[in-house]
Amino acid sequence: MPAPHSSPVQQDIGTLYSDHHSWLQGWLRRKLGNAGDAADLAHDTFIRILTKREAPDVQAPRAYLSTIARGLVTDFFRRQDLERNYLDALAALPEQHMPSPEARALMLEALTAIDAMLDGMKPAVRQAFLLSQLEGFTYAEIAKRLGVTVRTVNNYMASAIEHCYLLAP
Repeated sequence: MPAPHSSPVQQDIGTLYSDHHSWLQGWLRRKLGNAGDAADLAHDTFIRILTKREAPDVQAPRAYLSTIARGLVTDFFRRQDLERNYLDALAALPEQHMPSPEARALMLEALTAIDAMLDGMKPAVRQAFLLSQLEGFTYAEIAKRLGVTVRTVNNYMASAIEHCYLLAP
């Protein structure tokens, strides 16, 4: 029973949770093969719903929940790959250059944020941005490499910088 002072939106989400949480957690467990990760992602799915600016209009609750959860599963696997690659790179370092556990955690958090930011860019914009920022290419070199004009590269970079700015905390 919902709390007496809860809003209709909270009541709707509460009903969505009570009616479908077990199903969602089972669906995620089958996808992930791990009950703990499934519980975490089921929780994260409902957190996403609660933090939306607008109340969801859910005609097909399981399709709605699985769509949100599918995105979270993709993010989960991307983060696992990123973490695995980072740990592999760390394993290649001499022990005296090994960062502290705190530094490793901060670096992994930063890498995850960068990955999410880059993932939101269009492929050509992302490629131009990376060539500029990581490889140090000039706009003319990027234009030649991508087969576009320097003006297009300038537009790509403006788009990338705007994208980063809008996502920055």
